[in-house]
Amino acid sequence: MASLYIARENVTVADFSTIKKLLSQHGILIAQWKAGKVLSSDSTQDEILEAYAHELKPYMLQHGYQTADVINVHSQTENLMAIREKFMKEHTHSEDEIRFFVDGTGKFWFHLESGEILCVTCERGDFMSVPKNFKHWFDLAPDYFVKAIRIFSNMEGWTPNYTNSGIDSRYNP
Repeated sequence: MASLYIARENVTVADFSTIKKLLSQHGILIAQWKAGKVLSSDSTQDEILEAYAHELKPYMLQHGYQTADVINVHSQTENLMAIREKFMKEHTHSEDEIRFFVDGTGKFWFHLESGEILCVTCERGDFMSVPKNFKHWFDLAPDYFVKAIRIFSNMEGWTPNYTNSGIDSRYNP
């Protein structure tokens, strides 16, 4: 279950309904989907997408999303640090960034318009939708294990628009 770190206050919130309420004030959707399928570390993208088709297909149809893929990163992934690096710089996207965590852990860092920094640690079962043009970055640490379905509105998929603000370097280990 997700937790929310509020950097300015150095406080971590664990109550899901409070997290949901705080994030919704900024247009970020977080929900809990059932992630009950047991998948191996070498499960293929097709196997993972099929395992959760009952959740994905209705959501994608209802909201007009066109495609989905899987990020499946673990400690043995080739070029792990290079993969991590491309997520770790503050960026935006020209479409919503939607993730359903089927296993593992990842941290979404958000840079709010007020300058405030929030960090949501997502775990198995967490579903998050970040609005387009929202400043954020993502960290695979500390576990370097993330298995998440990514949902897109266009076939080009995930394209970062880096802000080069440098704010991310204040919070990255």
